[in-house]
Amino acid sequence: MAWICLFIAGILEVIWAFAMKKSLGFTLITPTIITIVTMIASFGLLSVAMKTLPLGTAYTIWTGIGAIGAFILGIAVLGESVTLTRIIAALLIISGIITMKLAGPH
Repeated sequence: MAWICLFIAGILEVIWAFAMKKSLGFTLITPTIITIVTMIASFGLLSVAMKTLPLGTAYTIWTGIGAIGAFILGIAVLGESVTLTRIIAALLIISGIITMKLAGPH
């Protein structure tokens, strides 16, 4: 159950990061509300996952899901640049997430 909570928390992190970008510095009400609600839910689910999972594992995977998700969303939806350096950096993050999952409790 902790891994499911952690995965959902990571997805919510992507949503709140995207909504924060769309809020234009919290000047638009709807994306601002989405940011706050999904941020609270993400942190709440992360805290549930941390009851069972080690801090380093949970936090690394949570931030990794958020970073990779935001990277993909930025490219797919916001038209952000795709460079070899950015792709290599994303692959390194993914390899870190996989390594943490393999090293953590099952």
